[in-house]
Amino acid sequence: MYHYPVHLLSRSVARYVQRHALLVPGDRVGVAVSGGADSVALLRILDDLRDELGLVLSAVHLNHCLRGEESDGDEEFVRKLASCYDLPFHSARRDVRAHAQKSKLSIETAARELRYRYLEDLLREGSFNKVATAHTLDDQAETVLLKLSRGAGTRGLAGIYPRIPLEVRGESESLAIVRPLLATSRSELEAYLGEIRQPWREDSTNAELDHTRNRIRREILPKLIEHVNPDVRQTLAAAAQIARGDEEFWAQETQRHLPLVWSRTEEGGTLNYSRLLDLPLAVQRRLIRAAAETIGLALEFSHVEAVLALSKENARTALASGWIARRHKEFISFESGVASGITDYEYPLSVPGSVELPQTALIVAAFSPVPNEAGEGYNPAHLLDIRFAQNLKVRNWRAGDRFWPCNRKEPKKVKELLQDRHITGAEKKSWPVIANGQEVIWLRGFGVDHDCRALNGTGILITELARTKDH
Repeated sequence: MYHYPVHLLSRSVARYVQRHALLVPGDRVGVAVSGGADSVALLRILDDLRDELGLVLSAVHLNHCLRGEESDGDEEFVRKLASCYDLPFHSARRDVRAHAQKSKLSIETAARELRYRYLEDLLREGSFNKVATAHTLDDQAETVLLKLSRGAGTRGLAGIYPRIPLEVRGESESLAIVRPLLATSRSELEAYLGEIRQPWREDSTNAELDHTRNRIRREILPKLIEHVNPDVRQTLAAAAQIARGDEEFWAQETQRHLPLVWSRTEEGGTLNYSRLLDLPLAVQRRLIRAAAETIGLALEFSHVEAVLALSKENARTALASGWIARRHKEFISFESGVASGITDYEYPLSVPGSVELPQTALIVAAFSPVPNEAGEGYNPAHLLDIRFAQNLKVRNWRAGDRFWPCNRKEPKKVKELLQDRHITGAEKKSWPVIANGQEVIWLRGFGVDHDCRALNGTGILITELARTKDH
């Protein structure tokens, strides 16, 4: 049989794979293929390299059931593509919309959660020992920019990792999710597909600007490339690589110091505050975050700084997921906030900027003044007049708060508005608002207050997003 020469782009991907030890001879690799350009290119490139790298390939597709016939067409396209190259085909269907509603997640987050759950199930079942996903250089740049805009530290700036190992008890074989295309741009992949005359499927939702990542991809990054740095994607990807190296070093340092300052208890844990303060500030911050992780808490920078600021006896601060930190003599205890009755929260919101709300699993974001021109698709109820851009606070609603929804004739108590929507219990207590001083100017699910709307064509876009895990 005649063997076609390996394509130059495939050679480049092979070098990346070998440099990062992503795949080794004998690996059974499930290639996650959505039908889009990136994943189709990944399948063709790995097929090009499978003899050279000694791989056994399969194609994997999850039908999200979001776009009706279009989703079914994607599945059939991948099925035929796998058949064309004589590859085993694994597929499943999941109702992403139902999962999003049940778990109170965005569609994007729900889809990602179900997709990775399916891939990990196949790995654990032994269908293969590696899964390859088609994350590209562009995806890396978008992720770093998104994390940076939300105030991430070096852990977030590390972006998408080339390899994510799976822990399996009693399993001697190394299971992992790998990203062979992280050094390859989307334009390179599309050019490659054009050269080999390989078609792909376009996802119509990629053009929608409701998703923050799509807005970064289609509006923000192109402007940075045009006006700031034509190589900004490579620059952001390089920053992620530097951050990953730093994280590896700090992870070792943190584990070395943690037993000296942290003790687990049945109720939570205790930090030795005096010992903590003897260490450099960078180590202090990481130890607080690492200590919280041992009891299942993921702290943001604002939480860590609040813990460090507990200088007075019995001072306390709210943490994530309803926990609190309390100062007692030379120690700081991490306690369940349920037992302590802590329900209120309040965080400053800058413009542009975002605030993660651990109490609600949401992120509230404010984007720089945007025009509400025809075709932009922004709901006027979510555009805040720029006069109110200063001194914004995101907090849970309080007794006595009033709000005037844009579709109502007069203001009403927030309590009554939530009751009308049948919002009750803990969800009701933690329901977020944005306040300017004492006035509520935005209420989740209701938009901007009637008197605070942008009426002159330009306003601050207020959105809410479900919190997501790192790639």
